[in-house]
Amino acid sequence: MKRYNEKDTVEMRQVYADTLLELATLDPKVVVLEADLSSAITTTKIKNQLKDRYVNVGIMEAEMIGAAAGLAVAGFKPFIHTFANFATRRVYDQVFLSLAYAKLDAVILGSDAGVTAEHNGGTHMPFEDLSLMRIIPEVTVYEASDATMLAALLKQGYKQPGLTYIRTIRKQAITLYDTSELFETGSKTLRKGTDAAILASGIMVAEALAAAEELAAQDIDVSVVDMYQIKPIDEDAVMEAAETGAIVTAENHNVIGGLGSAVAEVLAEKKPTKMYRIGIREKFGQVGTADWLKQDYGLTKIDIVKAVKHLCSE
Repeated sequence: MKRYNEKDTVEMRQVYADTLLELATLDPKVVVLEADLSSAITTTKIKNQLKDRYVNVGIMEAEMIGAAAGLAVAGFKPFIHTFANFATRRVYDQVFLSLAYAKLDAVILGSDAGVTAEHNGGTHMPFEDLSLMRIIPEVTVYEASDATMLAALLKQGYKQPGLTYIRTIRKQAITLYDTSELFETGSKTLRKGTDAAILASGIMVAEALAAAEELAAQDIDVSVVDMYQIKPIDEDAVMEAAETGAIVTAENHNVIGGLGSAVAEVLAEKKPTKMYRIGIREKFGQVGTADWLKQDYGLTKIDIVKAVKHLCSE
């Protein structure tokens, strides 16, 4: 099995293809579906090995969901990929009815999450996919923050019943975890602190860790938690973070309906706590590099530092 424990960057799309080949080699019921983005996610390299268990339907995302539902009814385990905007808002009714409502087993990978869509621009830049998937009953929703985690979440999605949605970037991700790490509780505490807690997901986990270092230099001690399971949210991790008295959530997604909302819902019902949500606020996507977009939308370590300092000063 290929291992992703080097302390550099790894392309998430390579992890997706490698892991699917591993699962498909072990289980003849694993099938892979694409909607004309097989080159973008590199599953072209496993096409010959999978043969008729590899289906590229072309630019027909709704048809792909329907085909996946039919395969699931027949006892197969479909893995479905397209860009996150197409995997959710474009085919929402098909996902809701044909897969979730029908209580079928399938894994959907939504790639190019948020600002990492970069030059594909506003039409292809998903800031709403987590919100859409969270509202569907009994769907498990993840956001992968590095290569090791993505491989683990794909395997969890393979094992668990029902519909699983995994949000990921498509290209390089900073390595955060060694392959010995287990992802079973829905969160990972990367740093413990007493003054505030930063709950982050996806590419914002690295920003949160960088912010924590800057805050430490200013004598502000913060926790950093990777909240990779957005639904069901790890309520114990949220409650532990609330003990600091101040929480900042950080996500590459709209502040409505994603990680920030999930955390706020727990706090509102169980332990009202000062908090601020870092994320997209009333804006559409646009063309740009990921670094420029993070600055424009306020998704940087500097923005996290400012939010934590503001809460701690109240």
